[in-house]
Amino acid sequence: MIRKSRKKLIAAVIFAIIFISAFLFADNAARTLYPLKYRELVKKYSERYDLDPFLVLAVIKAESSFRNTAVSHKNARGLMQITEKTGEWGAEKIGLKNYTADMLFDPETNINIGCWYLSRLYDQFGDTDLALAAYNAGSGNVSRWLENREMSPSGRTLEKIPFKETEKYLKKVRNSYMIYKKLYENEF
Repeated sequence: MIRKSRKKLIAAVIFAIIFISAFLFADNAARTLYPLKYRELVKKYSERYDLDPFLVLAVIKAESSFRNTAVSHKNARGLMQITEKTGEWGAEKIGLKNYTADMLFDPETNINIGCWYLSRLYDQFGDTDLALAAYNAGSGNVSRWLENREMSPSGRTLEKIPFKETEKYLKKVRNSYMIYKKLYENEF
């Protein structure tokens, strides 16, 4: 009888240690999965383009997982996965001198152009979800979807997104946004 009680006590103590350890290390584990890389650049350009820095971090997480050398199958480059065409356009609009597509691998250039572009899409659509959908699928697609009454009865929001990739992208960015905001709300 005493042996059973002792085994139960040892099991309970082990469980308590594991539970407390998991609780104490959960924040550190979450911060490892959702890093605060490029903090100063994100802060600088999110302020410049009037964006929520947690949204910028969530986009970078979704686009490249913070790998500045990332290249997509469509040749989008860097942290915020900017295409060469968008990079050229953005560099011209923001006045970057001697721009080349390889500069998209530079974190500062990429975040600058990515934030400019995201801000432009927000100005165009007036809604974060629409701006994110356009960032992923293109503004022309989002404009067409808004004109389609099956996808957008109001013409102002999307009830349906025909691209599964874009639908998943929105969920991924929204989830990352909430996590970033919870983990780092006092750090910006």
